[in-house]
Amino acid sequence: MTRAGTKGMPRAEREQQILDAACQEFGRSGYAGMSLAAVASAVGVSKPMVLAYFGSKEQLYIACVQRAGAIVGDHIAAAMEAAPPTLALPRAVLQAIFQALAPRPSDWLVIWDQTLPEDSDALAAARIARMRLAALAGQGVAAVGSAATELRDPQDIGVLTQGWMGMVGAMITWWIRHPEQSAEQMAERASRLITIIASAGISEAESPDGAAAPRPGKPVRGSGSGQPL
Repeated sequence: MTRAGTKGMPRAEREQQILDAACQEFGRSGYAGMSLAAVASAVGVSKPMVLAYFGSKEQLYIACVQRAGAIVGDHIAAAMEAAPPTLALPRAVLQAIFQALAPRPSDWLVIWDQTLPEDSDALAAARIARMRLAALAGQGVAAVGSAATELRDPQDIGVLTQGWMGMVGAMITWWIRHPEQSAEQMAERASRLITIIASAGISEAESPDGAAAPRPGKPVRGSGSGQPL
């Protein structure tokens, strides 16, 4: 039998309302600046009612980050299972991430909140979510790298994984700052950028006239400053 919530609303439904509002508030203000009163106001209940459901601000954050981490992680895992270890894999993963975040882009900010107290249960919960995403990223980089270039060095995989995660985070941050962009538009944009990066060639590519393209960091004649580009 479903337990009753407030004003006749089923408890599970009210909990989801509170979580949705809390994720928005955590994403906007960070853990340090998050206001339980603002969450209560958004849901239309009292602050004591929010605490009756979740116990404390920290427990509310833990519930938010656990939900966010599970949704994003599950979407990524499913995409990785279905995609081959080619450029189709990063495209599928990016599409899955934007689909997962479509209802609440702020979930990403919840996972990567930089204002969590040290040695807190909140930070421990966030690290579990982050470690899963990092592990999935590493698996994806290793799969694509091994299939395409015989990538084997664990440190190379680590560097590429860090770079991939940074790029994904930058795309999502840009999206959050441009809310007029839909998840579908961002997935299409990300796929297009992956194609551009892959087709551009890296350091050893041949230029159209047959001359070797300059390696990154090499001064280019006519660059004006003469500094490495």
